[in-house]
Parts: sequence; C-alpha cells; structure tokens
Amino acid sequence: MKLLVGTYDGAAAVYRVDGAQAVNLTAALPQIGADLSALIASPELMAQAAAVEGAGVAVAEITPELPVNAPGKILCLGLNYIEHIKEGGYDIPDYPAIFMRTRQSIMAAGAPLVRPTCSDKLDYEAELMIVVGKGGRHISEADALDHVFGYTVFNDGSVRDFQRKTHQWTPGKNFDQTGAIGPFVVTPDDLPEGAKGLKIESRVGDEILQSSNTGNMIWGAAQTIAIMSEFTTLEPGDLIALGTPPGVGHAKKPDPRWLRPGEVVEIEIEGIGICASPIMDEADLAKAAE
Repeated sequence: MKLLVGTYDGAAAVYRVDGAQAVNLTAALPQIGADLSALIASPELMAQAAAVEGAGVAVAEITPELPVNAPGKILCLGLNYIEHIKEGGYDIPDYPAIFMRTRQSIMAAGAPLVRPTCSDKLDYEAELMIVVGKGGRHISEADALDHVFGYTVFNDGSVRDFQRKTHQWTPGKNFDQTGAIGPFVVTPDDLPEGAKGLKIESRVGDEILQSSNTGNMIWGAAQTIAIMSEFTTLEPGDLIALGTPPGVGHAKKPDPRWLRPGEVVEIEIEGIGICASPIMDEADLAKAAE
C-alpha cells in the first residue's frame, strides 16, 4: 500500500494512493487521525484501510505533511555505500557511523529546504528511510524486517563546514528544516524484501547528482534495525535513515556542488516516489513569514 499524509481543503488526513488519485482514509475511518501513528499501532486498522472505497482526490492537489508528526527518534546511518565512503576520504568501517536528528531539523517533502545564514555549503544526500512499525530491543537480523511499517524517501541535507567542526556530526546534520521526508510511505508488501535493488537518485532539473541502487548498501534494512536495537529500544513511528550513495556535492571535482536558493532538488527512489524540495535562504524564509 502507498500512503500519503497531507492537507487538502484545509484538513490534514491520511490518504491511500492509487496511481494519480488518493482516497481519504481519515474521512472513512476517523480513528486513523492525521498521521500514520494509528495505522502503525494497529494492523487491524491497516486491513480496514486497504478495503476503503470512495472518490479520489488528485495527489497533485494534496500538500504533503510529515508521515509521522512526532517521531520519538530519528536515527541515521552514515557511510553505507562503499563508493561514498571513498569519495569522502574515509576508511571502510566495520561498524556504521550513527547519528541522530532533531524534530526541528526535518520537514515534509515540498517544504523549503533551508540554507542557513552562517554557511553556503548546503549539500544533498539521497537516502532510503525506514518507518518503524513494531518496536523492540535486541531484534535479530532474521526478525528485523517484521518490524518495518514502511519505507519512504529522505534528503539528509547537510551543512558540510559545520559537520566537520567536530568529530561528532551533530551540528551539520541538525540545522532547522534541512531534512526532507516523504511524501509517500510504501508498505513492505509492495517492494522487494528489505527495499533492495531499487534505483536511488538525486537531481536538480536535468542535472543528475547521484545515481545508484539500494542493493549497494553495506548494511541493509534488516542489519541496520538489528544494529540500532542493540543500543536503543526501537518504538513504533521511529525513523531510520540508511545512508547516501556517491555523488554528494562536497566531493564533486574540480569544485564542490552546493545547493543554491532558487533550485529544486529532487530525491527519487524507484517504487516509492520523489521527494522534491525548493532551496531557500534562511533570511528569505524569515521575510516570507513576516
């Protein structure tokens, strides 16, 4: 099932996407609410949602919202594609780089991805993201995919000079409104096991920035869930980003390729969809809010 959380005609709702049309599940089943939390918590409600019939709304007329409005944790994996590791000048690790993002750093697909006033080194990172369904601790790799509610698209926008100010990547990965998520969440039954073998790409207009395949990840979805649950209890609605392939802006030769205000960056994953974000300068965003 392909799901979309969004606003149409002034009301936020959960939609089931069928091609270019979307059926309002919240209108049919009010207990679903305005994000995916209730569906994640209830397989029975998911079964009811699959059977909902009704007139559709054009997907293009729905403004995306975050799939989960208040995720408990946003866990991120770094250095998960060998060629990306090499372009960054790192050694291939035995254990993945792991960092966390704050709620303020993420936003829905379609919302501006903000270049901060203190830096012009805003980079893009195309990533597959897991929406955790069933929680747990010490989850085995063999059982890990049973804990996936769905998969979505993530742009791990990174402010590179701040990322490199410290051995911990936290500053460069947590500027407000730099991590775009969505707009679609696709359940595992509609994708290959572990969402492997999917084309993943980033681009601005006709300029292809990254192009790879999720089958090239060192740590796949199952391994990552097992690794994360060794040190923290995963909870329903947690988000886990799985790292980016080669082609990021800071590694472009002869000059880095930073995102610039006025551009629209698109992240596309085969079978899931496109996460598009207009780039806006922080100062211009503040003026627009006045």
